[in-house]
Amino acid sequence: MSTILTYISINDGKIKRSSLEVLSRCNELAEKQGLESSALVVSDSVSGVVEELKKYGPAMIYTIENPVFKNHLNAPLLKALALSIETIKPRLLAFSSTESSKDILGALAANRGAAALADVSEFELTDSGAKAKRPVMASKVISSVEARDSLVLVTVRSGSYTAVENPVNSNIESIPFRIDDADLKINLKEIISATGDKIDLSEAETVVAAGRGVKDEEGRKLINELASVLGGAIGASRALTESGVYDPSLQIGQTGKVISPQLYIGIGISGAIQHVAGMANSKVIVAINKDPDAPIFDIADYGIVGDLYKVLPPFIDELKKVKQN
Repeated sequence: MSTILTYISINDGKIKRSSLEVLSRCNELAEKQGLESSALVVSDSVSGVVEELKKYGPAMIYTIENPVFKNHLNAPLLKALALSIETIKPRLLAFSSTESSKDILGALAANRGAAALADVSEFELTDSGAKAKRPVMASKVISSVEARDSLVLVTVRSGSYTAVENPVNSNIESIPFRIDDADLKINLKEIISATGDKIDLSEAETVVAAGRGVKDEEGRKLINELASVLGGAIGASRALTESGVYDPSLQIGQTGKVISPQLYIGIGISGAIQHVAGMANSKVIVAINKDPDAPIFDIADYGIVGDLYKVLPPFIDELKKVKQN
């Protein structure tokens, strides 16, 4: 039976939500066309991941386990993916669009002589390959693209689909893998996290984003308090990261991170297209801005016109009351 394969991204031993979204879409396509939906886990430890993955419906789970995969390194990951393609022979290999998949997609496609569709928001199979829709020009235009090949690689934007639980008794197969020191061109010495133990912006269910209107320490304290009450992550516009008010790792937008939380609250953000390109897939958008003509209100589900320094204190107080009740 022909196979649709989903690569499962792992971060700190946990499955990235965006990978489960892609897997759910692949399950849907497989059922529709009478194909097998499989998942591939490449990690230093796969046991806990496999049990969690069974809740999301892959008929087959392939695993490659090796200590070298504790951290992302291109060379061993490319070798593992090439081996997986040779072993499984999928018709389509789908990834969530992450920094990791963007890093290796071109090299893997060239290595395997495969077609590639990058950073798409929709995709489906065709008789000769796959077709997709891809946001371009800061999401102002949606481009229709098609790849015709026996193997197509696809990376999918976070939030494009919904992760759907569908528990099954998946079959498990381990793919033998070894790598020599000579294959490791780069040694990773240390990873320094700019955000410490804060919530991962890319995976957060709730994001509180600060814009140019957050102009001092009092504003930052209000942003921090709101994020804390909601159990959310903090993001920022390019203006605030470039000025040093927030760390560059928190930037949302065309040149920052693409997010798809259940709830996005933009505070003092005008809604320039470069920023919107990074958060347009949010399920519910709330905008707080003192300019009633700010473009952010055009895409917001809920809007509050007012000075954030006057709006946020009572807003936060009401949220605390709701939580207490």
